[in-house]
Amino acid sequence: MTTHHAVAGLASNPAAPAGVLLRLLALNDDWIAYRLSWRERLPGEVAEAMLTHPDRRVRHKLAESANADPELRARLLDGPASDAVVVAHGPMPYRTTVPPLPDWAYERLLNHERGMVRYETLHSPSVPVHILLPFAQHPHPPFRETACRRVWHALTDDIRAALLADTDPAVRQAAALHAMPDDEERTTELVEAFADDWRFGQVVERGRLGRAVAERLLAEGRALAPLARNPTFPADLASELAGHEDPAVRLAVSARPELSEEQRAAIDWEVGPEDRLDTLRWVWDARTDAEVLRGCATSAHTWLRRSAAVCPELPDDCVELLAGDADFAVRLLLAEFHPQAPPELLLDLYLHGTHRAVAMLSAKPRFPAAGLAARFARAKDPRARALAVRDPDATPELVEQLSRDRDGEVRAAAASDPRLPVPRVVELLEDPQVGSAAAANPALPAAQMAALLDRAGVAG
Repeated sequence: MTTHHAVAGLASNPAAPAGVLLRLLALNDDWIAYRLSWRERLPGEVAEAMLTHPDRRVRHKLAESANADPELRARLLDGPASDAVVVAHGPMPYRTTVPPLPDWAYERLLNHERGMVRYETLHSPSVPVHILLPFAQHPHPPFRETACRRVWHALTDDIRAALLADTDPAVRQAAALHAMPDDEERTTELVEAFADDWRFGQVVERGRLGRAVAERLLAEGRALAPLARNPTFPADLASELAGHEDPAVRLAVSARPELSEEQRAAIDWEVGPEDRLDTLRWVWDARTDAEVLRGCATSAHTWLRRSAAVCPELPDDCVELLAGDADFAVRLLLAEFHPQAPPELLLDLYLHGTHRAVAMLSAKPRFPAAGLAARFARAKDPRARALAVRDPDATPELVEQLSRDRDGEVRAAAASDPRLPVPRVVELLEDPQVGSAAAANPALPAAQMAALLDRAGVAG
């Protein structure tokens, strides 16, 4: 095992030759295996070595990598049976899904002898719709239940009717839960069936409510906030809750779709800057309606503006409006979810936001690059100075200057930049703070990579 601080960076170097990567793999280091598995391009011989590696941890790093080619991950099914569970589970990147495995891999996973493998496959978010559709008529109930949960929107009316009348109660309930937003009868049945179930609130909030059921639920006084969030809950009944003692109930009433701005303002509601609120269902359901979204974006109600901010179809004028919203969560949600979020918004949140999600905004395609060197090369904030390296017009001289910055984050940004003169890259390999970043620099000659491994005592 090596103790040199820079060696692991070679695993992320896009110019590292296969020989260097194979020497790294032989170290049996978890962090190095992780970085190898997340490379955008993995040389064939290195991929083969990871696929057949005797240490399952190395193979499983490949199975869990969102950057690994799906065909490559699928080939792990030819290895030990224990690998199949990890392949079935697959990568779980934040707020996105990975490309699906090839169809033949799903066929093997769904017919695997181990129940855990079949279970993980059924629950994997990357399984495509065309793989799941036939499950609606599968002989085993768990598969039919999965079809209800995952592809109900794509099923024909005949198949939906069959699932609603299925011989298995779990399948019938799963089907009813998806049918209830448009079916008063199913909702009424589920209100009774789930009276003591944790899903009761879900039924009350999402089902289509008949007048009689709505009045009874109001009288019982249970799950009043979810009840008030249900757009099918009669408006006159909802108005009775506008002065309720529970602030969550008042907030739910204040965010109903039928209210005017004046009516919302008359309710004593409050949304704190740290309050976590789910997107209002009626707003999301109307996400292709520009006028509904415009009304939400211009509302004085924070919850409506937050809900509008997550809709990719938000009109351009509303994007500009919400980019300057007084509520931090509105701006952050817009930056995270809208493909046309203004570059200056992304930059401002990255530099001044305190939420953990702001760190990922720099990876957005619209995050600014041009002009950052002139703006930030001499900024007081080291996070701002580090951004200067992103500027395509930053000169090698400026990059070298930043590589000598007093702040390690700034030096690391410069150390991995291919415009940095090679002699300086080699010098930085010995900097304990940024040596790993320098080792990842694609300008580093292969001979220097090999020399670093030699100095670190890594076998050739």
